[in-house]
Amino acid sequence: MTTTREATPRGSEAVAAAAERLDRARRTGVPCDPVRDLLPPGDLDAAYAVQDLLTGRRLAEGRRTTGWKVGLTSPAVQRQLGVDTPDFGALLDDTAVPDGEELPWGAVLQPKAEAEVALVLEHDLPHERHTVADVIRATAFALPAVEIVGSRVRDWDITAVDTVADNASSGAYVLGTRPVLLRDLDLRTAGMVLERRGEPVSTGAGVACLGNPLHAAVWLADTLVRLGRPLRAGDTVLTGALGPMAEVAPGDVLEARIDGLGSVRAAFGPAAPAKDAR
Repeated sequence: MTTTREATPRGSEAVAAAAERLDRARRTGVPCDPVRDLLPPGDLDAAYAVQDLLTGRRLAEGRRTTGWKVGLTSPAVQRQLGVDTPDFGALLDDTAVPDGEELPWGAVLQPKAEAEVALVLEHDLPHERHTVADVIRATAFALPAVEIVGSRVRDWDITAVDTVADNASSGAYVLGTRPVLLRDLDLRTAGMVLERRGEPVSTGAGVACLGNPLHAAVWLADTLVRLGRPLRAGDTVLTGALGPMAEVAPGDVLEARIDGLGSVRAAFGPAAPAKDAR
């Protein structure tokens, strides 16, 4: 697996072609073929270069970065995709959805939902190597969150290269509104249930996220410092799924409850009416 960004420069033809394929899917709402055929096999640096290019385009359109998400925090999913490390993607302001507000169907391609712990930072995390204590000290509060993951790649036919290039399959996210101090939480043992109209569709606990959601935040903080863009005060960090992804259908209302953090709801609009073929 390639680990040096110099192996595939950001401006290379392969990176540009992969970015254009994914961006066209975003703009048209039509999922695309995987991008792994355009990039060197297993080259995560090339995939992150695609992600950087696409994020840069969104920022140039007037968006702003609100934080970061950590993905691939489950060892089982890592094994499935052939990697031994998490990944990350950028959160943008236009992907934040208020608690319970309806997200139009189609706003996220091929959506699925995950319940997560979100950390909102009060201080920067600029060190080369962080500890859990550093993260606790830097965190203003935690919130329950539902991440609405989505894939621009048709039928979720993804490898690690595809999901990294596609901004870690980021779609949208919903935060709860009752901030809780970390001193009042044990995130490792916090249980989670994600329900659809009262029926459980995913269950888990903090230990499923790299052993503790704080471990995921430490990994992200260290990784972003190495890349020259450390976590800053005000950033929101989605630390990773506490249980399996749940399927989503038009009109669904999902509610996640996490012990000690309370609940948060993600609501989806109805499918658009079919166009008259006449």
